[in-house]
Amino acid sequence: MRNPLLAGAVVIMATAALAACGSSADGNGPEAAGAQRPGAPGPAVPGPSAATPTPPATPSAGEPEQPAAGPSAPATGPKTPSDAITPATGTFTKKQKEYLRDRVPKGMDPAAVLQTGQETCDKLRYLVKADRDTAVGAIATEEIPDAADAVAGLCPQHQDLVDEAAYAYPDGVHTGKGLRPGAYRSASPTAACSWQITGAGGRELSSGSSDTGTSRKITIPASARTFTSTGCYAWLPEGAEG
Repeated sequence: MRNPLLAGAVVIMATAALAACGSSADGNGPEAAGAQRPGAPGPAVPGPSAATPTPPATPSAGEPEQPAAGPSAPATGPKTPSDAITPATGTFTKKQKEYLRDRVPKGMDPAAVLQTGQETCDKLRYLVKADRDTAVGAIATEEIPDAADAVAGLCPQHQDLVDEAAYAYPDGVHTGKGLRPGAYRSASPTAACSWQITGAGGRELSSGSSDTGTSRKITIPASARTFTSTGCYAWLPEGAEG
C-alpha cells in the first residue's frame, strides 16, 4: 500500500528539482562541486526494543511495489567499462563514477542510470524532513527500491535510515528466524491497521487493531513464532530514533 507522503514526494519532484542528497539530520547537504546532474527522468516512486535485536540474515518478505523502468541496481548483460562511462556534457564526480561502476548496460546513457540513484536520494531527503518514520518505512517496504545502494554510493548521510530499516517489519507474515523479540511502533498506519502474534502451535499471544490511523506500540516476545501485520505499513524498532 503506497504511503501518501511518498506519493507527495513524487509530485514535488516532478514539478521542482530538489537539492540532491541532503543530510538526514538537516536535509541541507550540497551536491558535490562539478557534479553532473542529468535531466533524464528517473522512476516514479511510489522497525528495537529494550534489548537491541539481531539484524535478520535476509529481509522479511513484504509486499514491495514494483519499480518503474530505469535501472538503479546493476542490470544483467554486458556493461560499459568504467573508463568509458562519461556524460554527454559536464563531468561525473569520483563518487558518481563509483556508483555507476558495473551499473551501466552497454548502449545506455550513464546519466539516466545516475538519475535514478540521485532521485532516490532526493526522495529520502524529502521524506526525512516530512516524517522520519515514513522514510524508514519506505525503505523497509521497498516502496523506494534499491535505497541501500543509492545511499551507499551517493548520499551516505542517509545510512542511518537504511540501518534502521534492516530491523523493521513491513506489512506481511513474518516467521521463524525473521522474528526479532523487542518493542516496535507502527509507522504511518492506515485506519485498517491490524496485527497478530502467535506462538507454538498457533496459539495467539497478542493481537490488536487501530481504526484511527495513529501509531501503536507492540512487543514481540521471544516465544513468538509468527507475526502478521496488515494495513500498518511498517513496524520500526522502538529503541531507534523516532
